[in-house]
Amino acid sequence: MLRARSAKPRELWLVIVDASASTRRHGALGQAKGLLAEVFEQAYRQRARLAVLHAAGRQPRWLWQGQKASAQLRDWLRELGAGGGTPLPEALAQAADWLQQRQRHKPGERQRLLIVTDGRLSDCPSLAPLPCASLLVDIESGPVRLGRARQLAANLGAEYRAIGDLPLR
Repeated sequence: MLRARSAKPRELWLVIVDASASTRRHGALGQAKGLLAEVFEQAYRQRARLAVLHAAGRQPRWLWQGQKASAQLRDWLRELGAGGGTPLPEALAQAADWLQQRQRHKPGERQRLLIVTDGRLSDCPSLAPLPCASLLVDIESGPVRLGRARQLAANLGAEYRAIGDLPLR
């Protein structure tokens, strides 16, 4: 009789990274890179699938869509810089569509979403809650904080955490 390798349901971690120009301020992107390195390492150890959506410039760009973590992600993370606009609303809409489609094809998969942003959007349209457990990590730093990431998390039905409140190694 053949047995499955694991009775544990597969997991997918979708990570949306806001790397707009505003994330360069006060080392915010550097802190985010530390967090992301830990997330990628955990995904590798737990054999979770990863999807990474880069939100910078004019439009979001998929870097990874449901593959295992690999050294390519570390290379991308090392080279990650900030610049341009914040296509975060577009990234969130793409992510919601992609997750719903994936749920239809892989109904037993557990999905989790991590959004890393400083919340500095020039225009934040009303967004629907996302179709899976979500965590928004606020990387806004510096003496003047707008606090928009907390409201964005509330609009998305996501748990909110400031990066300084996370236990990083």
